[in-house]
Amino acid sequence: MTRPRFIDLFCGIGGFRLAFEQLGGHCVFSSDWDRWARVTYSANFGEEPAGDIHLVPSSDIPPHDILCGGFPCQPFSLAGVSKKNSLGRSHGFDDVRQGNLFFEIARIIQHHQPAAFILENVKNLTSHDKGRTFAIIHRTLTEDLGYHVHSRIIDARHWLPQHRERIFLVGFRQLHPYQFPHPPDHHPTLASILDPAPPAKYTLSDKLWTYLQNYAAKHKAKGNGFGCSVFGPDGVARTLSARYHKDGSEILISQGPSRNPRRLTPRECARLMGYPDSYQITVSDSQAYRQFGNSVAVPVVSALAQSVLNALNSPPALNTPAFTLV
Repeated sequence: MTRPRFIDLFCGIGGFRLAFEQLGGHCVFSSDWDRWARVTYSANFGEEPAGDIHLVPSSDIPPHDILCGGFPCQPFSLAGVSKKNSLGRSHGFDDVRQGNLFFEIARIIQHHQPAAFILENVKNLTSHDKGRTFAIIHRTLTEDLGYHVHSRIIDARHWLPQHRERIFLVGFRQLHPYQFPHPPDHHPTLASILDPAPPAKYTLSDKLWTYLQNYAAKHKAKGNGFGCSVFGPDGVARTLSARYHKDGSEILISQGPSRNPRRLTPRECARLMGYPDSYQITVSDSQAYRQFGNSVAVPVVSALAQSVLNALNSPPALNTPAFTLV
């Protein structure tokens, strides 16, 4: 497999694309509704993604070998499907009024029949709506679309100094032997991503630091776990979230007993998600925090991409036709 063609749905700032291009992949289509994410994506990849995927006909998307997508999880239930059945209306990815973004992925898979896909979501996808949401997703991919699907919750901690658990679904049109990647033995610490002399503006003011400490103490007294978290260079951060721009309280960096802690800089957030220093940050700090907090962990996706390519390069089982690039 010299240059597999892939599409980058709900692409954000291009974590999937960066991972696949490092392995020789060729992106033939990308899409994201957020205009600031498209600005960052364009600055780094030289092309602006399409906007709302609802407005893009499947036939306008080029043929591809692999579909990638970190899709938002919108609520949908078996009850809604049952109601539509009783009314004689279509449901699932055949219902254009459904609006659920997962079904946009399903309609594109149905049309193009890619050899494989990699999907990413929050780990709570499996328990959302008492497991019914994941059951619909899995049944749609396997029973309705006919793919062989593997799923696993992976913690980016094995590749990056951040606890970030996400569920990945890997599917194949044909039955290929597949194994999720083995995590590396070396676990990095925050020292590997921290700037030695960050600008002073990222240090918390006395007012904000006092507020965060009082807030944490109040909730601790009530038995709650809310509050700020301070880490040293030998530590491992909590999950970087899109709300980091608000006060940065979930990941604060210690500067010793004589100074208030500080926020991560946008560049440090980029490194915490596995983006190289050559990656361009052209938006405001607030937008950058949102974008990196919403991103996939690039080294995790790189490992998954390699595992998928390895599987596609192996002979399919059950004497099914060999995989060929489109």
